[in-house]
Amino acid sequence: LIIFSFCLGLSFLSGFFHMKNKNYRISKSRKELLIPATPCHAKTNVMFLKTHKTASSTVLNIMFRFAERYNLTVALPADQLFHLGYPRTFVAHFVEGFETIGQNYNIMCNHLRFNPLEVKKVMAANTFYFSILRNPIPLLESSYIYYKDYVPAFRSSKNVNEFLESPRKYYHPADYRKNIYARNIMWFDFGYDNNAEDDTNYTQAVLEEIEQNFHLILIADYFDESMILLKHTLCWDLDDVIYFKLNSRSQDTVQTLSPESEEQIKAWCSLDWKLYLHFNHSFWRRIEETIGLQVLEKEVDQLRTRQKELMETCLSEQEAVRKDHIRNKALLPFQSGAANILGYNLKQDLDNTTLRTCQKMVIPELQYTSYLYAVQHPHKKKKDVGLPLLWTSLQE
Repeated sequence: LIIFSFCLGLSFLSGFFHMKNKNYRISKSRKELLIPATPCHAKTNVMFLKTHKTASSTVLNIMFRFAERYNLTVALPADQLFHLGYPRTFVAHFVEGFETIGQNYNIMCNHLRFNPLEVKKVMAANTFYFSILRNPIPLLESSYIYYKDYVPAFRSSKNVNEFLESPRKYYHPADYRKNIYARNIMWFDFGYDNNAEDDTNYTQAVLEEIEQNFHLILIADYFDESMILLKHTLCWDLDDVIYFKLNSRSQDTVQTLSPESEEQIKAWCSLDWKLYLHFNHSFWRRIEETIGLQVLEKEVDQLRTRQKELMETCLSEQEAVRKDHIRNKALLPFQSGAANILGYNLKQDLDNTTLRTCQKMVIPELQYTSYLYAVQHPHKKKKDVGLPLLWTSLQE
């Protein structure tokens, strides 16, 4: 479940050159550029590693809508769970129906702690693997607010800056299962030890292993740019990556980090910091090598224009609203910690087709998971969200 804030004030060029190796150059001959692109086919076997506090609830909504569009089978959590065994390391039997369906799932995107050998038992051999990272500085502040009541290291400090003044005073490795959100959470989600010593040989080996396991790593701080790169890489349509921001929180719950705290995060979460720096660089390199910055800027504009059109069509307020202003409780997102998780109100009197499209754009993660579970496993007990459901079957 994710809260995120885009760094969209940054220009494309400054974003690229911020992390760009000074000696890095790409050149293409005119001849290469004139070669027509070969037609591609939409990839439909896709595994998304859903990391925490990285805009991944929005990505999950994109994945679920894509699965429905192409009538694909989603590897959903078994029984009453909404995650695939997290924070335990993933094993195949965490997936509902694995014993009978086997390696015939198309989409996997609910929270799990990555374990490539077990994931490969569930997903086809030609599966595309991708994930998303976020700058650890805003990520840790987001984690602090969202998991304030759950994480012992956060619970016993007054605010995020106090915690960061001396994190070891509050963080006890013995509580590591409950404290995972307080240190190197992305490193943990990828299946590694978030309390490991930051040794150069070790971190380099992990980064290389992640590059081998994943075809693409996106960057939440450049979410629209990430969606365009994903669209091109998977050969999807623009509407496949259109989104409304989900699981974001009200601005008044954001705590301002001191400059000292920001520097402390880089040291305290140094594994995540190295992870982010490495893949932020490879993200911009990938864009330069494939679509280029000019095409990227043009397509980001198209994405935002289409998003604005859909918001005008679907939403009564044209923006997300606080939890107490959400009229239909079936659209209420899960609330956690000190965060006020925003949601949406749909316009009244939409025709049935438009209403269904709009509902799927705004339905929170737990409700959507519950709905897909009911569709794919109609004979199983429905997952209890504790809220009214918009619909529970294809017929509704």
